[in-house]
This record gives sequence, C-alpha cells and structure tokens, in this order.
Amino acid sequence: MSDEAARSRVVNWEDPLVGAELAKTMTGLEYIQALIDGSIPPPPIVNLMNMRAVAAEVGRVTFTCEPNESHYNPIGTVHGGLVCTLLDSVAGCAVQTTLPAGQGYTSLEIKVNYLRPVLATTGTLTAVGIVTKPGRRAAFADCTVTDSQGRLVATASSTLLVFPFE
Repeated sequence: MSDEAARSRVVNWEDPLVGAELAKTMTGLEYIQALIDGSIPPPPIVNLMNMRAVAAEVGRVTFTCEPNESHYNPIGTVHGGLVCTLLDSVAGCAVQTTLPAGQGYTSLEIKVNYLRPVLATTGTLTAVGIVTKPGRRAAFADCTVTDSQGRLVATASSTLLVFPFE
C-alpha cells in the first residue's frame, strides 16, 4: 500500500443535541466544565478539528489542538480556517462562561491576525480566549494561539451576540 493510500481519518461523534439541550439548563461555566470533564459529549466540531477544551474559569477558556496533514491547504501548511475556528471557539466559550442558565451566544464578527505558519510538525496549539467585556446583549473577547514552543501563531478579537434560549 502506498503512503498516499495509507492516509485516512475517521471522525466519530455523539448526538450534538444532547449537549445543546443541557446547555439551556446550566450556567455557561458549568456547561464548559462538564465538557472538559467528559460528563457532556463534545460537539462534533471538536473531533473534526482535533481540538478540546482543557481549562475554564469565568471569562477565560483554554483549548488545545493537534494539527496534522488532514488540516493542510493546497500549499502545504495548516489551513488558516483551522486556526480561525480554534480562535472562534475559545472566544465563544469564554463568553459562555459568563452567562447564566438560559442564555446563549453566537459570533457576530471575528478579526484574525495570522503571525506564523502552522505545520503538522508544529506540535500542540494552545488557544486562550479572554472576555474583555461581558454583556447582556453583546460581549467581546480577545484570543491568542501559541505553538508548542510558546510562539504566538495568531490573535483575534471577537464580538458575540448574547440572547436567551427559546
């Protein structure tokens, strides 16, 4: 079997609506902590992108991500969309940690600055999202991604809409 044929990736996930329904009944911090400890199944995007939440406190969330060749773009580097998704995820989850039960959020905008390329050999990426201004209608977060050597890979600022679950 050629090296090309040996490359494959299978992505498995659990029912995403189980966690989504539980999110409506818990504070945002309780929900993110339940994702971290595994008592709630992660959303499918986590397994697809090979990332996971590893720490949470009010207004701050940390994710890690293991980039690999399946994340490559046509020029042989990890696609910026992976890094952007990682930044968007920590921004949203950081905001979620500030919300009471019955409140949700969605991204309104994100501004990303890419500072260095990411390769499959870069090692573990660490993303941190910090809420700079929580709010009842809109919230704001700043985020960073560093590589396994602690070098800054990307930064982002994000605005998120806060709303009651229906």
